[in-house]
Amino acid sequence: MKISVISFTDKGCDLSRKLAEQMEKEELHLYTKCKRARGKTGVVFLEEGIVQWAGRQMEEKNALLFIGACGIAVRAIAPHITDKLNDSPVLVMDENGKYVIPVLSGHVGGANALALAISEKTGAVPVITTATDLRHTFAADVFAQKNNLFIVNRQGIAAVSSKILSGETITISVESGHLPAKICPPDGVAITGYPPNKAVDIVVSSTEEPWDASLWLKPRMYTIGMGCRKGKEGEKIQAFIRQTMEETGIVTGQVKALATITLKSEEEGLLSWSRKERIPFIAYTSEELQSVKGFVHSSEFVKRITGIDNVCERAALKAAGPGGILIYDKHGKDGMTIAVAKGNWSVNFDER
Repeated sequence: MKISVISFTDKGCDLSRKLAEQMEKEELHLYTKCKRARGKTGVVFLEEGIVQWAGRQMEEKNALLFIGACGIAVRAIAPHITDKLNDSPVLVMDENGKYVIPVLSGHVGGANALALAISEKTGAVPVITTATDLRHTFAADVFAQKNNLFIVNRQGIAAVSSKILSGETITISVESGHLPAKICPPDGVAITGYPPNKAVDIVVSSTEEPWDASLWLKPRMYTIGMGCRKGKEGEKIQAFIRQTMEETGIVTGQVKALATITLKSEEEGLLSWSRKERIPFIAYTSEELQSVKGFVHSSEFVKRITGIDNVCERAALKAAGPGGILIYDKHGKDGMTIAVAKGNWSVNFDER
């Protein structure tokens, strides 16, 4: 995840630079509105307005960390807020580095988890206000995220959370064959049979049945493999992906990953779609792709360029994992190739 950090004072700017050093495994991009901090190494002085900057960052689905007052962050992001499943994670940290506060998209966007990560690295106190986190109870959206599940009806999250927080037990029905042999659901959660013969709180299923459930979760079980000509236009890549999903009947929420070869890891067209849709982007080495077993459509031309005979099908299968199968063979168009694989999926309640 790309994290865009904005500071407003010289002290805040120094904190952002220190944070970048401490969180070296994360992709931090530093900005400042402080004129005294102009020219500091690794920091971009922001000429545009903070509202415009925040809008651009949220459009790119980046995480935002404001080092300054909460009020500045709230006013900056207010015009750009949409809904809890699509908003960027937004956090605020004081310039002394004492507190870090998730403000927006705590669960699905990962702001709460990011606050905890910053806390571990810096010693800052994470100020978590989400009720299910404070009470250490089951959270449906966190459960969905950990299990690569797509939330079909977002309004159901509130209904399930309300029941949990009231001390009631919720029921979950999971498609047959996708639970571990030993099930250890958390307190307040009961597993029921599948298909459910009465109303349940949560159903986890890949089918299109009209379930009588408060919340419907579907597995992200499809992986898209792509190859493209160097510098291919982003809009054409996005259009090709949309066309492929329409032909296969897949929606974006069911996509687990977009995969390619490391040679294409910096292709902005691929990266932009991944960021926009919040789909993990994976780039494999030619050796990793070559290790994929099974039939693929070979190309001598592709082999001369990349070192392997096929990129899109191998990448889709590699990302799908063991047992994955191609459901959409290699298709080419205007300097692009694409393939789709379907992987196995399972559900567990492991809190780690």
